[in-house]
Amino acid sequence: MRVSRSQAAENRQTVIDVASRLFRQHGFDGIGLKDLMEAAGLTQGAFYKQFESKEDLAVHASERALERTAERWETEIAAHPEDPLGAVLSLYLSQGHRSEVAEGCPIVALGADAIRHGGDVKRSFAAGVRNRLNRLRDLIGETHPQDADSKALAVASLMIGGLMLTRLFEEAELADAVLEAASEAAREIASG
Repeated sequence: MRVSRSQAAENRQTVIDVASRLFRQHGFDGIGLKDLMEAAGLTQGAFYKQFESKEDLAVHASERALERTAERWETEIAAHPEDPLGAVLSLYLSQGHRSEVAEGCPIVALGADAIRHGGDVKRSFAAGVRNRLNRLRDLIGETHPQDADSKALAVASLMIGGLMLTRLFEEAELADAVLEAASEAAREIASG
């Protein structure tokens, strides 16, 4: 049966959304096309009508995941105009974010995979990271414009590293301590 253009476009978006979550959950190489397409409710044959390769899908899924992260940040910023950076830190360095791997930060979930994949995947990640760094720089610069670039780099490193570390620990107490320490250090750097 032939699929309409609008249905094909909708199917493509569904595959990108599903891949965005499943890649974060399992890694780029941790899930096969058959399982990915099944999770999207489509056949594996439909994949090649939508994407050139799994690498092509990885680029689009990475971009989608990074876009979702940006949207979540902007929602928090808008909801907390009195302390937008604090809102981003509270969202990012939270127990909820720690446990939501499939919906969480793609930089933490897939950063090492993106480095190994190289090419377009790596470039899409680099663009997303630059976007988040620029947003942090803007937030820090609103109240402490001096050295906003270097502060944004340090804050991002604490956020990403802190979240990654906290996911390594099974002990909730230690994981929570990592989140708290990273958040406190990030706030201190941003305001210093």
